[in-house]
Formats: sequence, C-alpha cells, structure tokens
Amino acid sequence: MAPASYGNQKAWREIQKFLPQRLHFTADHSPEEDWWENRGHKIHLDRWRNPTAKVRVIAHHGVGTNGRQMSMILGVPLHAAGFEVVTIDMPGYGCTKIARSTTVSYDDWVNIADDFINFELQRDDRPIVLYGLSAGGMLCYHVAALNKKVKGIVGMTFLDQRIQQTRDETAKNLFMSRVGIPLARLSDVPLVRSLSLPMAVASKMSTLVNNPDALKIFLADRSSAGSWASMHFLSTYGSYRPAVEPEDFDVCPILLTQPAEDRWTPLHLSELVLSRVKKAPVKIVELENAGHYPLEDPGLQQMVDAIIQFLREVVP
Repeated sequence: MAPASYGNQKAWREIQKFLPQRLHFTADHSPEEDWWENRGHKIHLDRWRNPTAKVRVIAHHGVGTNGRQMSMILGVPLHAAGFEVVTIDMPGYGCTKIARSTTVSYDDWVNIADDFINFELQRDDRPIVLYGLSAGGMLCYHVAALNKKVKGIVGMTFLDQRIQQTRDETAKNLFMSRVGIPLARLSDVPLVRSLSLPMAVASKMSTLVNNPDALKIFLADRSSAGSWASMHFLSTYGSYRPAVEPEDFDVCPILLTQPAEDRWTPLHLSELVLSRVKKAPVKIVELENAGHYPLEDPGLQQMVDAIIQFLREVVP
C-alpha cells in the first residue's frame, strides 16, 4: 500500500541522490504536502506555492513514476524561477488513497485531472500550463482536449496507444502487445476487470531510467515503477479516445522535451501524434544524454530552460 505521506517513504530520497545537487529540496524550495478529495479518492498533491506567480504548472506522472518524482526534477528550478507548481498522484500511484470498492480506469485519470484544473481555477484564476512525463504527456493532451482552459502543454512524450506501432514499441514484448493488450480488453468485464499485474510485466519498465542502480530503486517502489495495474486500467489506457483528435486540436501550444537517450519512447513515437497537430504551435526540444526519466545533464538543465522559456512565451 502506498504511504500516506512522502515523509514516510525512503524511495524518493534514495532516487534524489542520483540527481544533481541543485535539484535537491531546500528550506526555501520544497513542496508542501496537500490532499484533495475527488470522486471518493484522497488525492495527494505536492504544492510549490508562489502567490505572486503569473502562471501555474500542474505536473502529471506516467505509469512508472509518481508526483513526488515530478517534484524532484522540476520543483526547485521552476519554483526558484518564480512559478507555482503542483504535482498530483493519480489513483494507483504515490500517496493517493483510492476510493473503496473502486477499479480505476484511465478515463478516471483524465476526469480527475479535468476536475482538478476546474478546482484550481475556481480558487484562483491565474493561467495553468500542464506538464506530463511519459504517459503523463498524452494524459495532458487528453485533459487539455477535454477541458479547453489550459494555456499550454509540455510533454516528455506523446503516445497514442491506439496505434499498433506505439503498442509494439512500448509494451514489454510483442506477445504483450499483440496478445496481452487484446486479452486485457477481453478481460474488462465485471468478474475479472479488477485482476491486476505488475506494470513492469506489461511495459518496458526496465528502460525507465538509464542508471541501473537507480532502476533497482524505482522497480522496488510500489508507489511508482513497481505499481500494479488492473485489466480495466490497461484496457481503457490502450483504447482511450480523446475529446479532440490531433488534427482538430487548437486549444494551446505544445512543447515536447524529448530525452535523446530515451530507450522506451523515442522521438518517432511522439511524432506519430504531433505531426497531425496543425492548428496549434508545436515545438520539439531534444535533451542531450537524458533517459526516459532524466537523471542526467545536460538534458536536465536543457529541459528546465526549455520549459521556462515556453511558460514565459505562452503567458507573457
């Protein structure tokens, strides 16, 4: 079971040791833990508050990370640059407590993210930009297409799992892509939809980070890369249909910060989505020496520089 607080968790502290010292939390730049009730879930948030910030960033993890791990690579530099940031743990990850008797779907993730944008804008009308790592990148696209109120999207990858090539290259192997995913859809019925398997069995989780010692910590962490997913989640994740397809997306500008040494989701998979976006600006920045979850410079610094420039352009 995920811990109630990151104060009780060792994994993120161990992973933080692999990151440059400048990204480590300090007395001036650290998240405040917060919880938000939604749809019966107790959603964990890392809040990097700055009431004077002109723009806020809501950061989303993917299927191998959690909100605290988003805080670890983005929190300090964005907060120090004058932005407000909040990272969110979706049900099944991090410190979020899932509602009783609930089998979470990917659609739930989209709807929770949509609700959270509306919740934040009701409290405070400052502009919002979304950030997403791994599957979180496409989650941000799906949410923006549904919500239509955000000012920009930054993704580390944009994957449309309805595309067979994407499934083939991101699943653990062709058997899982060609047999396992269709089987998950067939299993998405009341009696067996809650049956679960490790995400490391379904996906190329072994390529999450390029440092083997860090990878061991991630894979042992049930709140991130060691998580399990239900047949219902896998089925809905692989078949989700966005409110607006890329050809008609005109909500906001999009920035892809693509790790150059990403062994899980290389650039051409995101291009299958972004090449179809013609009605909104799209920019791609490659991050040198960086893995899927980046631990490495100069890619980490290039990522932050590109995001800060993007934020200042979309909300002058």
